[in-house]
Amino acid sequence: MESRFLESLIAVVDYGSISGAARHQNLTPGAVAQRIQALEEEIGAKLIERSGRRAHATEAGVQVIKNARPILQAIRELPTLITNKSISGTIRIGAIGTAMTGLLPPILKELSVSCPDLDIYIELGESKSLYRQLMARELDCGFFVQPDFKLPKACERFILRQEPLVVLAPATLDERDPHAVLARQPFIRYDRNSWGGRLADAYLQRHEIAPHERFELDALDAIAVLVDRGLGVSLVPDWQQPWPAGIKVKKLPLPDVSVTRQIGLFWMRSSPWESVIQMMIASGRGG
Repeated sequence: MESRFLESLIAVVDYGSISGAARHQNLTPGAVAQRIQALEEEIGAKLIERSGRRAHATEAGVQVIKNARPILQAIRELPTLITNKSISGTIRIGAIGTAMTGLLPPILKELSVSCPDLDIYIELGESKSLYRQLMARELDCGFFVQPDFKLPKACERFILRQEPLVVLAPATLDERDPHAVLARQPFIRYDRNSWGGRLADAYLQRHEIAPHERFELDALDAIAVLVDRGLGVSLVPDWQQPWPAGIKVKKLPLPDVSVTRQIGLFWMRSSPWESVIQMMIASGRGG
C-alpha cells in the first residue's frame, strides 16, 4: 500500500474535497481521485463519499484514516530513528508580541536543550496575519489568539493560556467600579481590527458601554505606557509578564468574566514537525 495514497485520502477529508486535496498536494484532481480509487480497490471498501463538490469519509474511511495517521507520522520520523541523529532542519514559528515575551522563552529554552541541531526561525506579527501565513504553509506553527470563527478541519490547536479582560487604569485613579471607569474616563481602545481587540469591543457592546475614545492601537505594551502617563484607561486582556518596566497602573477585574483571550499553539495536520510541536505543548503546559 502506497503511503502517498494514504496521504491523499487524509488530505481529501482534511480539506473537504478532491480539489482542495489536489491543491494542497500539488496534484491534479484526477490524480487524487485515482489514488483514492486504488486504495478502495486494495482495501475492498468505499472510503470517500461525495456530495456535490464536497467529500467526506465513509465509516470505513474514518477507520482507515484513524490508523493511517500514526503510521504516516512514524514513516516521516524514520530517517531520524535509523540514523540515530537528533531532530534537525529549520522550523518556522509565528508568535504575537505578548506570546514572544511571556510564553515562548521557556519553551524555546527547553527546545534548544532537547533539539540542539534544530534551527528556529521566528516570525513576529498579529494573530490575523500569522493565521493567514499558517494556512498558506508559510509557517509551520504559530502562537496566537484563538479566532472568533471555526477553524478548518486541517488546522489543529492547543490552548495554552486563558487571559481574562481587565480594565487598565492609572494607579492614582480612585474609582473602583470598572464599568463606571470605562464610561467616564478617556478611553484607549485595543484595536478592533485585532482578534483580541474584537473581544474587548464585544464586551463593551454587550454591556452597553460607550466610552469617550481618545486613541486606538494594537500594541498592549504601548497601551500600558499611555495609561501610566494618565492619558486614559483601557480594556485589555491580562497578558503574561513581563510588562513594561517602571509603569504604575492598576487592574480592575470585570464583573463579567466570561470573555477571555485564548492564546494557543496552532499547526496543520500531518505536519512533519509533529514531535517538536508536542514538545512545545508539553513545555508550555508545564509553564
